[in-house]
Amino acid sequence: MSGAEPEPVAHGGDLDAAARGFPDAPLPWIDLSTGINPNPYPVPPLDTALWAQLPQASSEEALRQAGRRRYGVPERAEIVAAPGTQALIQSLPRLLPPGKTAVLSPTYSEHAIAWRREGHEVAEIAELDEIGDAKAVIVVNPNNPTGRITPLFTLHALAEELGARGGLLVVDEAFADAMAEPVSLVPELPRGTVVLRSFGKMYGLAGLRLGFAIAHAQEAAPLQQAFGRWSVAAPALSVGTAALADDAWLEEARVSLAAGADRLDEMLTEAGLEILGGTPLFRLAAHEKAGDIAAHLGVAGIYLRQFPAYPRWLRFGLPGPEAEWQRLAAALQDLPAKLAALSGLQPS
Repeated sequence: MSGAEPEPVAHGGDLDAAARGFPDAPLPWIDLSTGINPNPYPVPPLDTALWAQLPQASSEEALRQAGRRRYGVPERAEIVAAPGTQALIQSLPRLLPPGKTAVLSPTYSEHAIAWRREGHEVAEIAELDEIGDAKAVIVVNPNNPTGRITPLFTLHALAEELGARGGLLVVDEAFADAMAEPVSLVPELPRGTVVLRSFGKMYGLAGLRLGFAIAHAQEAAPLQQAFGRWSVAAPALSVGTAALADDAWLEEARVSLAAGADRLDEMLTEAGLEILGGTPLFRLAAHEKAGDIAAHLGVAGIYLRQFPAYPRWLRFGLPGPEAEWQRLAAALQDLPAKLAALSGLQPS
């Protein structure tokens, strides 16, 4: 018997941790620690029978067809629905025997964790020219948390290089839905490539637990087999199918998110933070006193994502209702005085 279980990796959205750290914070919490759309898709009324029935094959096929259309899946490729992209991330390392894997970093930490757990030798690299002889390469595009976009021609060349040695390219497009410009590899999907798409982030329904892997049959078949039948709950099938078919809502959401990202950048810049990057769903900012800023906002009931390996960094999701924007603005207005007090200086 081994020792204690490893400590869970810190992630955004952990309001239990926020409440423990700031027990006297005003409620409700404003959770800016994730990159989830704060204005979710309006869930249509659900037939109560969906809660009592097993998912039907016809409903599963309807979801797949809606996903194929939404993501532009080519005819020769397959789409696999799963209870969230996290479940897919944990399954992907089993597509290859243990070997060398490269993860373009810094990025979402669960990729490296999942591949190491399955016995792979993982290198976290800063540039793609550092992959060496890796058999698997993971790229989050747009990247979380930096927002870096890897050009499609670079990904195509990488897929060809890996394919020549029987390797695998994984592209996590969790935030691609929010982008105004086309960044997805799906419409011209190379062989030996798996693209992940998150439903919950753009549609603001993370609790629904729905995600997709898009790949050719060689990679898609074992993933589908791993999840087996009824892997997506009937309510998720219904909501997902409706949302993916709603083009008007998606376009309006993209416009709204872009405007919100600009507004947040302006607020953070005025408060003395440096904007490093991001996507329309989140902004990455930097400050020498990032920890103090996170604590100040935590006391105000506003939860941010911090990065222990990058202590100057803070990731801000977008507030939702106008009342949340006003609470954030008030807390940021108090920030210079708070930081000056911590430094023993007079605010300017």
